[in-house]
Amino acid sequence: MEAAFDYIEMKVPAKPEYVGVIRLTLSGIASRMGFSYEAIEDIKIATSEAATNAVQHAYRTEEGGEVVIGFVLYDNRLEVMVSDSGKSFDMKETRAETGPYSNRDQVEFLREGGLGLYLIESLMDEVNVQLNKGVSVFMTKYLEREQVEMDVEKIST
Repeated sequence: MEAAFDYIEMKVPAKPEYVGVIRLTLSGIASRMGFSYEAIEDIKIATSEAATNAVQHAYRTEEGGEVVIGFVLYDNRLEVMVSDSGKSFDMKETRAETGPYSNRDQVEFLREGGLGLYLIESLMDEVNVQLNKGVSVFMTKYLEREQVEMDVEKIST
């Protein structure tokens, strides 16, 4: 059974000037959870990459659009979801629909040499991408003490 969690969602216009607002919100949430300065910077960079991609590629300029960011706060980790569909998350349903992406997927997010996604994957502990309703990127970062405990358990088995 999954532990209890808090869910925070924000919806911003798909404009570059709002990526900083997302970063500030994320910084406050991650700091409150007890993440180290380095981990907070990693999460901010990864989230900025996903949000910037949504801003640049999800909508035609004249169309406008919104980016939805969801933060799921567990005792041992933070999940950040960035979606360019502009729709609010049914968090459990959307999370259940995510899966691994394929190198064959033809989406702007994956086309640009894959460097944005590569960066996100190198900074976060888990990354999943959903492609069927726009692009939704799910990123998980474990609190360091939890990650260390998990690694110790793996070594001892």
